[in-house]
This record gives sequence, structure tokens and C-alpha cells, in this order.
Amino acid sequence: MVPELKYDEKGLIPAIIQDAENGEVLMMAYMNESSLAMTLDTGYTHFWSRSRQKYWKKGETSGHVQEVKEVRYDCDADTLLIKVKQHGAGACHTGERTCFFRKIG
Repeated sequence: MVPELKYDEKGLIPAIIQDAENGEVLMMAYMNESSLAMTLDTGYTHFWSRSRQKYWKKGETSGHVQEVKEVRYDCDADTLLIKVKQHGAGACHTGERTCFFRKIG
């Protein structure tokens, strides 16, 4: 059962994607009710692309899919934390394992 979540004015909620084994943050993307339902139904992450205005399954073309192990939500019910098994080289479209590979300073 999906709890009542707080989506923004565009119907989106941020989803932080984390490696289920080592806790590394892999990426952040947006979901809406439908992409969350697809994620829960299939066991693989699906998101809403704000730039392309369409749904996408992570790794659909690259094969670097994210197998969902657990879905959590924060105390304000306005952010998701999705723990996954990352298949393939990584989560970032640049080829890096994580989207958070750069540092400031």
C-alpha cells in the first residue's frame, strides 16, 4: 500500500537512489504517481523526465538497470529514498557509477 505522499505543484516528488549494499548515493530524479506505481509493479526504477516530458525506465537503453530492494519516504512524506542493486557500470549518463562524482572546492 502506497502512503499519501506530498507531490509538488507539478505532481512530482524527488527520489534519491541509493546503493542497497554500500549506501552510496547514485542519483536523484523525479517521480510522479504513475512512475512510482511502475517502479513498485516492475521492481525496477521508472522516472518522469522533466526535460523530455515522458516516462523512462532507468537503464532501458544502456542495460544499467536499477533493481529495487526497498522504497522509503521521509518524515514529511515529500521525498523518496529508493535502495537498489545497480546493474551495469553505473547510474550516471556520463559513465560514472554515481552522478555525484564531482566536488566543490
